This record gives sequence, C-alpha cells and structure tokens, in this order.
Amino acid sequence: MKPVWIVDDDRSIRWVFEKALSREGIAHASFGSAQEALDALRDGAPNVLVSDIRMPGPSGLELLQTVKRDHPEVPVIVMTAYSDLESAVAAFQGGAYEYLPKPFDVDQAIELIRRALEESQREAASLEPDVALPEILGQAPAMQEVFRAIGRLAHSSATVLITGESGSGKELVARALHRHSARAAKPFVAINTAAMPKDLLESELFGHERGSFTGAQQQRRGRFEQAEGGTLFLDEIGDMPAELQTRLLRVLSDGSFYRVGGHQQIKANVRIIAATHQDLETRVRDGSFREDLYHRLNVIRIRMPALRERSEDIPLLARHFLARSAKQLGIEPKRPSDAVVEHLARLDFPGNVRQLENLCHWLTVMAPGQTIDLGDLPAEFRAQTATAAAADWLEALGQEVERRLARGETGILEALGRQFERSLIVRALAHSGGRRIEAANLLGMGRNTITRKIQELGIESPAEGEK
Repeated sequence: MKPVWIVDDDRSIRWVFEKALSREGIAHASFGSAQEALDALRDGAPNVLVSDIRMPGPSGLELLQTVKRDHPEVPVIVMTAYSDLESAVAAFQGGAYEYLPKPFDVDQAIELIRRALEESQREAASLEPDVALPEILGQAPAMQEVFRAIGRLAHSSATVLITGESGSGKELVARALHRHSARAAKPFVAINTAAMPKDLLESELFGHERGSFTGAQQQRRGRFEQAEGGTLFLDEIGDMPAELQTRLLRVLSDGSFYRVGGHQQIKANVRIIAATHQDLETRVRDGSFREDLYHRLNVIRIRMPALRERSEDIPLLARHFLARSAKQLGIEPKRPSDAVVEHLARLDFPGNVRQLENLCHWLTVMAPGQTIDLGDLPAEFRAQTATAAAADWLEALGQEVERRLARGETGILEALGRQFERSLIVRALAHSGGRRIEAANLLGMGRNTITRKIQELGIESPAEGEK
C-alpha cells in the first residue's frame, strides 16, 4: 500500500504531486475522483491522504468522513481554493489534519505531507511500541539529506568522513553505510581513536608480533585485519596522534601495512569511514592534522545535524527511546504527556541524541507513573521550562501570521501591531500600578506617546490623579 494518496480531478495537480513526491522518494498513488479512493480503501488505507474538496461525484468532505470513520489514525490534508473557506472550516470540524490553499507552493506542500507522515508514524509507534524501528529515525529535512547520502553510497566503497557534534549519531550513520553496502556480509569494526594512548592505539589498529614490546606474549591481529573485506570505522579521527596519522596515510595510499614489530607486508581490503566533532580544516591550518591525510579522508563528507537543528524529530525519538528502554527492562513503555513532548521539542539538548536517549532511560526507571508529566523530568530539564516558554510567543505569532495569510487577509501588520502594542501597554500599566510615566519609561516611549496610544487603543486607565 502506497503511504501517500493524492485525490484530485485536476490532472495537472496530480502530476505536480507525483513529480515532487517521486523526487523526494515518497511512495504514492493518485486518484482522479473520491470514488476511486473510496474503492481503494477496501484494500487498506494510506498513511496520509491529500484530497481536493470539490470534485465530480462524492466530494472530498465525504471522503474525509469515510476515512475518519473507518481509519481515524490517517491524517487527511484537504486542498481548497480561497473561495472554499467555508468548506475548509467544515473539513476541520470533520477532523482534517490541515488544509492546503490553492495555488500552493510545492515545497511547502511536501513539507506538510512530511509532517503528516511523521504524525502517522508517531501514532503507529504509540499503538505498536514493540514494532522494530530503523536504527536512524528522522523526518526533518536535514535528516532526509543524510538518508539520501546513505542511499547514493549504497554501491560505493569510497572513503567517507562524517562530521557532527558529539552524541549526534555519527556511528549510526557509519553502521548504516556498512549495512547498505556490498560489504554488509563482512565485519564492521569500530574504534575510538581518542580513547586510548598512542602506543596502545597503534597496536589496536595494526596488530603486533610476539615480543615486539614488553607484554607482547603472542601475535595479535589489529582492527585492520579484523575488518578484512568489511568496514573500519575510525571515530574521533581529529584526535589521532601525529605519528599514527602518518601510518594511516600510508595504508590509505598503498593499501597495505605492517604489524608493530613485523616485517611482512599485509594487504588491507577495508573501507574506511572516519568521524569527528572537530573542525578538521582548522586543525590542518594549525598543523595538528596532516593536510594530505585530510584530503584522503574527505572524499565524501556527510554532516550529521545537531538535535537542535531537527527539533521536529524529538517527539518521535523520545517515544522510540522510551519504548526501547522499556523493552530492555521488560516493562510497559511509559507515555510522555503532550506538555512533556512540547517541552522537550523546545530544548537545545547540547548532548544531542545521546542526551535525549539517556533522559528517556532515566524516565523509564525513575518516573513514578505510566504517563510522564513535566514534574517527572530531572531538575536540570525542568529549569529550562522558563527559557523555552520565552520563545513560545514567537512561535505562536508565526502560526497566527500563517493562519491569516492562509485566509487571504490583508493589513496583517497593522492588526497584529495594534494587539502587540495593547498587550505591552496594558501589562506595563499593571506593573507600574497605573502610573503612565513609569510605564512609558519601562517601554521606552514618551508620556505623550503612551497617552495617545491609550486613547487610540481604547485602554482603560486609572483616573488622572492616580497616574
């Protein structure tokens, strides 16, 4: 079953959607009438339905009613001309997810469909928490770029450099690159090059011969040999000591190496994937990283976005981590309240996905009830509520502007500006006990200006003697 259905009697509209969805790699089916879609529903429902309202035969509203009755979990996006606003209101009353005014911007339409798909997947995850989920989750545009890069590299063995902040999931990308490559049946071997001393790291990477140094009781195969035919993931490559950078460059150049203390050349049939949170260009300029090695590693680069750049993925990730932690502990997964989900989506998470995962595991163990409320969050996350809430008014303002634009309103700046000024003055007067001069000073305006604004905006103020 195709996850997205487009229903419109206008062939050109269907064509635009088909091309855009194909370009984005989103499976879809299109229908020229609501009746065709109703007939197809007998075999199963889509993940998202996009339908025009006015069509010959059954209308889009009738299709909406049927879908919401039989498949209430399916988000329905209705398309409407500005002259159909009454129909759009009726559509919302009937349970529509959102409406798309014609003419529409194709990119915005696809983004709306992506959000609806994410909503559909969240519903599925909450209904079926035990369903296996992919290792990398994300609907944000920045993550779609990562997925596309992984797909394009499926048939390549090129060296890849993954950049991104600590905890953003660079190793998951490396594992996905291996899993979708021709080397998938061979080993995936990972090593953190910043986690061990130089001498030990050299032995870990290249192995050593018996007696090559004190304590070398027997011959040991290194990570290059262990990864033969597969993939070697070198994490935190930016912290690799200079001497080992030289040895690694030789392997990448010649395709061979020697064990520590060895004299036999060993061929290396290994794909190298490196990762770093460092700015390698800066390290090259200051001489702490070899420029020739940098160019050898930087054949293809994938940038893993920070979690704050893909905040729309936080609810999906949180539910996934809660379900996974519950499964590990053998208990029922806990459910975050809507307030918790909205709050988490506003946080920066400097530790990125790893920090969110740790938080979800903490909540699985420590939250007392099955539903997680704001009061259940650790103190350091609750403390960020005020900071996050301070940005809410900007988001609310943006949503209000979008709603008015969608309704075709004009004079939006003047209307919202009056409301904004009224709110500021009313609260400043309340704070100052009605004293206009003090309120004016707080707001950065003159007394005459605030007096005029009070009259223009119809603000009730104390008697003159109370000012």
